[in-house]
Amino acid sequence: MKLSSALSLSLAASAVNAAVLQPRHYTFPALTGSTDWQYVRTTANYQSNAGLSDVSSPQIRCYTTGTKGSQSQTVAAGSSVGFKASPNIFHPGPLQFYMAKVPSGQSLETWDGSGNVWFKIYSEPASVSGGQLSWGSLNKGSVSVTIPRNVPSGDYLLRIEHIALHQASNVNGAQFYISCAQIKVTGGGSGSPSPLVSFPGAYKSSDPGIKVNIYSGATSYTAPGPAVWSG
Repeated sequence: MKLSSALSLSLAASAVNAAVLQPRHYTFPALTGSTDWQYVRTTANYQSNAGLSDVSSPQIRCYTTGTKGSQSQTVAAGSSVGFKASPNIFHPGPLQFYMAKVPSGQSLETWDGSGNVWFKIYSEPASVSGGQLSWGSLNKGSVSVTIPRNVPSGDYLLRIEHIALHQASNVNGAQFYISCAQIKVTGGGSGSPSPLVSFPGAYKSSDPGIKVNIYSGATSYTAPGPAVWSG
């Protein structure tokens, strides 16, 4: 009985340790109030939840393998759009949002988002304390962004990106969790979003916002990519 009890306790402890050590990954599979992959293009990690580390890969754009979303969500300029995280955002790092307007003659359902077409509409700031960086998005189950009021009406890809930086002191240690939603913006303005960047192309693995030690000696943090266009 004693041997059996000791074995049971050992197995239980091993299970707990495995759960603690198990990598926790996540996806952004849905806009708030919708079903998974209804308006969001199915990502390559929809089963594994694993992050992407290669910023030179075409998957850095929307993390898809060719599957497009079947529907698009109508969104009013100036309103908020929410994404569900599944499970919660488990790693520290910045949350960023980009948009890309579908070119004339292209279809929202099939356009791949290539070219210098992406502009940033939000970049989450970091907090610094005792030489360590932190972000408010950690452990969030849902996050949102406001569509700029002056963005022109039309069809867009809305790209959510969370950069996990817990292992980012090594090259290719940062993990990117990305999804692209298909949206139709109404009631927009006459703004000219800029600067425009491409994915891949906007980031380098050596960028200080991508290769960084967030746990020791940090005094500030600058996220990768262009400046935010506020409209």
